Amino acid sequence: MKQEQIKTLIDALAASDLAELEYSENGSTLRLVKLSALGVATAVRSPSAARKAPRQALEETTAVASTECLAPLFGVVHLQPAPGEPPFVQPGQAAEAGQLLCVIEAMKMFNEVRADRAGTVQQVLVHSGQEVEAGQPLFRFG
Repeated sequence: MKQEQIKTLIDALAASDLAELEYSENGSTLRLVKLSALGVATAVRSPSAARKAPRQALEETTAVASTECLAPLFGVVHLQPAPGEPPFVQPGQAAEAGQLLCVIEAMKMFNEVRADRAGTVQQVLVHSGQEVEAGQPLFRFG
């Protein structure tokens, strides 16, 4: 699948009333799920949030409602840069906003998962090499 195809599918899902979309081609399958379909709680938005781009406003309200870092896509999670090296973060460790927490490998692409705000990692909810679903909790912050 080419990036243009993936972007077109994402745009088509966003513009539709569908909750999820699955597309297969040449043995590869892409599954897209809207956050609302995952049961992500949303907080009441302030008037300033209503003027922001819808995706940005959703990300901010979701961040307020949750103390968990969720997987942004389906794939294989890697908690360390390479086998035998220390993990990106460990329980009890303070994490800064934007700090790399893990990477998720999907379709031979490595997607970085970064902290959306500062906090202390209370619990790592997955193990390296585990397949994760979009929306699955990866880390719990305190």
